[in-house]
Amino acid sequence: MEEAELKKVRLLGLPTDSHSSFLRGPALAPEAIRAALASEHSNLATESGIEIGVDLALKDLGNLPLDETGGDFDRIREGAEEASKGGAGTIFLGGDHMVTYPIVAGVAEVHGPVNILHFDAHPDLYDDFEGDPLSHASPFARIMERALATRLVQVGIRTLNGHCREQAARFGVEVVEMRDFAPAAVPIPEGPLYVSIDMDALDPAFAPGVSHHEPGGLSVRDILSVLHRLQGSIVGADVVEYNPTRDINGMTAVVAAKFVKELAALAARD
Repeated sequence: MEEAELKKVRLLGLPTDSHSSFLRGPALAPEAIRAALASEHSNLATESGIEIGVDLALKDLGNLPLDETGGDFDRIREGAEEASKGGAGTIFLGGDHMVTYPIVAGVAEVHGPVNILHFDAHPDLYDDFEGDPLSHASPFARIMERALATRLVQVGIRTLNGHCREQAARFGVEVVEMRDFAPAAVPIPEGPLYVSIDMDALDPAFAPGVSHHEPGGLSVRDILSVLHRLQGSIVGADVVEYNPTRDINGMTAVVAAKFVKELAALAARD
């Protein structure tokens, strides 16, 4: 099949970590994930049987020119809006989790309010973490405040404090705490669906290359088992909070690349 005839999924890098609360490093992630995706250690087949380059075209739009100033929010929002036009799903490579807020704001300009499936160790629902309303600990509070999402399902959470429990109740968030996790029991929102994967959702044994090591987390197969249950239209997704400075032999980059492949296959379905 000619590339012009293939279903297209876009890839856009967001190299920023200026709203990280602990360690810097996720700004380096987009290039590391791309390198793992292109590595000859594996191929571009996905578990669904869809092959990137054969059945779908993964069009890399490069990185947005972010400079850690106040203008980055609108750059990301506008970039996400533009990438979402024309019916192609887009996978965004973070970067810290702050980026999900402007991404969803941009996606909603095209598709309207979305439903969100969010994998994370943390709920990221703080009202104002350490005086930064754009903190990577706060994106979903901002998203729900602005009604950019109709439904938010969070999976793998294992750091839910009193404040975030109150926030989850306030916004009607469906939280699947790690202690209660079972792949078949995770509620699956309908489309238009946005998927956000924070790499620290995984147990550190599977993903040491993250800023916040939270033991007792998901396995790679746990996340894939949930993703393979998705049926609705996926209008966008992100893979965030990979920190190459803490990785071991690039193993977390390989896991992130695996998620990119599987998300691309899901986004390419009719």
